[in-house]
Amino acid sequence: MNFESNHTAVKNQTRCGVRRIALLAVPPAMELDIAGPMAVFDAVKRLYGASSSAPYETELVTTTEQLKVVGVTGLSLVADKHYRDVRREVDTLLVVGGTGARTATDPKLIAWLQKMAVKVRRLGSVCTGAFLLAQAGLLDGRSATTHWAYARELASRYPGVSVDSNPIWIRDGNVYTSAGVTTGMDLALAFVEQDHGSDAALAVARELVLFLRRPGWQAQFSVSLSTQVVRNKSLFDLQVWMSENLDRELSVETLAERAAMSSRNFARSFVREVGITPARYVEQLRLEAARRRLEQTRMSLEEVASACGFGSAETMSRAFLRCLGTTPARYRGLFGYSTARKSAASAK
Repeated sequence: MNFESNHTAVKNQTRCGVRRIALLAVPPAMELDIAGPMAVFDAVKRLYGASSSAPYETELVTTTEQLKVVGVTGLSLVADKHYRDVRREVDTLLVVGGTGARTATDPKLIAWLQKMAVKVRRLGSVCTGAFLLAQAGLLDGRSATTHWAYARELASRYPGVSVDSNPIWIRDGNVYTSAGVTTGMDLALAFVEQDHGSDAALAVARELVLFLRRPGWQAQFSVSLSTQVVRNKSLFDLQVWMSENLDRELSVETLAERAAMSSRNFARSFVREVGITPARYVEQLRLEAARRRLEQTRMSLEEVASACGFGSAETMSRAFLRCLGTTPARYRGLFGYSTARKSAASAK
C-alpha cells in the first residue's frame, strides 16, 4: 500500500470532524509517552492530507507557568499551554507518565482533572499517568493497568482500583489506561481504530513502521524474562529445563523431584522466587511457546497443542480464552506468519 492508498483508506474511514486531543504532562515526564501518541495522531493528519477537516488536533498541556516540560531522560519540551488555559472542547484527555504524574499532589490539578473527566469523550493514561487519575478518584471501581514495575505500588496506594499488571492497555467504560512507554502508541492506535476504522489504524501503523497493532490483552513482557531474576540456581536450572520440555508432564510432584525438594517446600520456594505458582508458570510458558508457533509456523492447532504440552487443541483453546481473551485461531489470524507476509506484500 503506497502513501496515496493510505490517504484514501484514512479519508474513507473518517466518521466525524476534528477531534481535539490534549496530552497532560506533569514534569518530569516520560518523553516517549508524549512523542509516541502524538506521532500516531500526526500520522493520521498527514495521511488524511492537507485539509481544514483533518481528523485530529493535538496539544500538549502542562503544570508549569513557563510551559517547560522537563523530561525524565533529560530532553525538555515546550507545551502549548498551561492546563488552566484549556478553553475549547476536548474530545480525549491523555495523562502521560513520568515521576511528576506519579508524585503530583496539587489539589488544583486534581480538581481540574475531575472537572475535565465529565466533559471528555475519552479519558486515558500512559504508564504512571494512571497514578494521577487514581489520585483524582477517576479509577475507583475500575480495572486499570500501568507499567508492570509500578503495578504493586498503584494497587497499594489506591485499593479501590482493580490493577492488572499484565495487559498493555485496558478499557473500562470510557477510561483507558496503558502500560509503559511504547504502549502509549498502541493505545493511540486503538483510538484511531475506534474513530476511523481498522483500515485507517493499519495504514498509520504501516506509515510508522510498526510491525503489529497490539490489542490490549497482549502481555507486557515475556514470562521467560522472569528466569533471569531468580537467584536460586536450582530453580533457575529447573526453569530452563521446563522451557525445553513443555511436552512432558510438569506437575508439582515431577518438578519437585527434579529439584530434589519436597513438593510443599518446592511450591513455597517457587512462589517466593518467581511470584506465581508452578502451575501458573507452566501455563504461561506453554502459552508463550504456543504463541510463537502460531506466529512463526504453519503447524496445525493440534500440532502446536501437542508440542507445547496442552495435550489437545481444545485444552489449548480454553487456556487462550482464559488468559488472553481470544482463541488460538483468532490469534493466528491477527499475528500469524501468513498475516505478516500479506501485510508486508501489500505495503510494497
